[in-house]
Amino acid sequence: MDVFEAVEAAREQHGVPGVAVGVLEEGEEQHQSYGVTSIENPLEVTPDTRFQVGSITKTFTGTAICELVARGDLDLDRPVREYVPGLVLADTDATERVTLRHLLSHTGGWFGDYFDDTGWGDDAAAVYVERMRELPQQTPVGELWAYNNAGFALAGRAVELVTGKRFEDAVQELVLDPLDLSSTTFWPWEVMTERFAVGHVGEGEELQVARPWPVGRSAHAAGGIASTTPDLLRYARLHLDPPPALARMQIPQAPTAEEGEWVGLTWYGQDRFGTLLHGGGTNGQISLLVLVPARSFAMALLTNHSPGGLQVIEAALREAGLAADEPQPIEDVPIEGYAGVFETTVDRITLSPLDNARMRVESESLGGFPTKDSPPGPQLPPAEAFFYTPERWYVEAGPLKGMRGHFIHDDDGALRWLRAGGRLFRRV
Repeated sequence: MDVFEAVEAAREQHGVPGVAVGVLEEGEEQHQSYGVTSIENPLEVTPDTRFQVGSITKTFTGTAICELVARGDLDLDRPVREYVPGLVLADTDATERVTLRHLLSHTGGWFGDYFDDTGWGDDAAAVYVERMRELPQQTPVGELWAYNNAGFALAGRAVELVTGKRFEDAVQELVLDPLDLSSTTFWPWEVMTERFAVGHVGEGEELQVARPWPVGRSAHAAGGIASTTPDLLRYARLHLDPPPALARMQIPQAPTAEEGEWVGLTWYGQDRFGTLLHGGGTNGQISLLVLVPARSFAMALLTNHSPGGLQVIEAALREAGLAADEPQPIEDVPIEGYAGVFETTVDRITLSPLDNARMRVESESLGGFPTKDSPPGPQLPPAEAFFYTPERWYVEAGPLKGMRGHFIHDDDGALRWLRAGGRLFRRV
């Protein structure tokens, strides 16, 4: 079975309506597409179908910023408030010290899953940044990696103020136009003029189109791009052999979820496979762009179902030889000490002890995505997880398959955080 066959088999198995996949290997590209754009208005998915790429956008933001750094317009290590006058965050130290390097490596330390629709005017990012003063500081600047969408809205605002242009126009001039990425855009009114995919949520008979479709403009720097697999592979070629201005994006900045995994300036790295990658998740759409520079290999995978798209991605990575073996369970874990309820502002995870050093995992949306006033989406059924180290657990089956958790302790051994999905959950 090759990658394309694996993708189609996983799509059918997990009920994903539509998928597009592109592979670059030895200088040659192949693109395949399967299924439909929408279960309500089904059109055949083609390689030119636009999907939301979600947080893959962050690498475009990082690319634009590194180009501006090379021009001398920005400095990665100067306080962001030098570029965004009047910046106020909840924590005074963060306000004074946070840099673009912190923002691009998700080490700013404040709660980052703040999705506020501030409209489609040119002040959208400015209004959002003004409201960031409400976000609680979870950890000191630079201490821990924790996924931070809000930091990218701030980075995008810095781009606007330094260039004197709309963020989207700056990215167009710095990244999209030089690469001739003609099918890549931030604007919904441009997406709708060509064939495009809509997201889906729910399982089986409860499968439904995810609404709303657009990503709010205030989140454009974090996840606003829609694109195609041919455009993404053209973009991937740039980062497989980057110029000096962009090579810095591939230097590790902070450790992330597992040993040998790290974040650079937006790109995530995995030492065991030599990969650079970034995924994306919007309202019912899940995507991945993965690069292996030593092999001149890249793969772009776009799906229109959450969470089923995760299983399609896992199947593709495994067939490409880029997925680690599943961890193996251990025993003698102090599960009772880990049981409880852990929350962020938008998610809750409830852990209950089971027999044989296993836990019941209930993952619950509290609302707040894709806008701060959004109600909770469809809830997934509980899952069973096992421990593979004394502090890490893994879900091996069901819709949450592949979910991992990591307990982080203070120096005195006290449980401080549960990290799951890259977020820090506090016990409540």
